[in-house]
Amino acid sequence: MKTLLQLFLIFARIGGFTFGGGYAMLPMLQKELVDNKKWTTNEELIDYYAIGQCTPGIIAVNVATFVGFKTKGVLGGIFATLGMITPSLIIVGSIAAFISGFQDYQVVQWAFSGIRAAVVALILNAMWKIAKKSLVDIFAVIIFLIVAALSFLTDISPVIFVLAAGVCGLIINLSGLRKAKEEKQK
Repeated sequence: MKTLLQLFLIFARIGGFTFGGGYAMLPMLQKELVDNKKWTTNEELIDYYAIGQCTPGIIAVNVATFVGFKTKGVLGGIFATLGMITPSLIIVGSIAAFISGFQDYQVVQWAFSGIRAAVVALILNAMWKIAKKSLVDIFAVIIFLIVAALSFLTDISPVIFVLAAGVCGLIINLSGLRKAKEEKQK
């Protein structure tokens, strides 16, 4: 029961104090789940991000569900998910009740412009950490560059990118290209 409560409270804190959506939560998720609680590894967390990106719903909620399930099964998934969404429900409900009363105030607009800038920095930080762990060889770099270019130039669904990259990774490893390259470097 203690771990279930911890799952709820940690994800409630992440959900309640990280603004800017799922990607802005990535650094906090990594710090809490990998560094502090050790409920997952960096590599597993990156996999959860990838799976969370191509499954329906918000990436941070999906990650909470995956980590909760890994930690304490179905109940863990439920408690972690509820922890992640409860603050949003309370905050969004409160803001929705009063939004028309303060959205036009200049001070509110200024505050949100600062928040958006901070969120971009947090997302870049998370991307940098993920890139260091994920772009480990030339094949990963090539896949990254192709997906990055196509995602900027087309409207292809992220699900297609993730699935295609997975297929490419399988082909590269099953064909022996990665192993041949590693042996050649030795």
